[in-house]
Amino acid sequence: MSFDSNLTLLRTSLTALNAKQMSLSEFCKIWRSQQGLLAALPERYGQVMEDLLGRMEAGSLFTEESCSFSQDDLQTNLSVWLDKATQTLEKHQ
Repeated sequence: MSFDSNLTLLRTSLTALNAKQMSLSEFCKIWRSQQGLLAALPERYGQVMEDLLGRMEAGSLFTEESCSFSQDDLQTNLSVWLDKATQTLEKHQ
């Protein structure tokens, strides 16, 4: 099964969030709705994704200076997550 459309949706939403064209709550809703994609990946992918999303949500409650979670770093980590998820799915096709 191909998950290209799921991965594209996640990349597009990450780009939109970075450009401030999407709210964090909508972004997290999109990412968390990808249950089929997550089921096709090893369990740790879901755990890591949820950890990153939770940090983004927690960090959004504070100003950048008062929070230990850099939104830019977390978005970069989600981009790396997407790259690794893509590679993992390609290996199993």
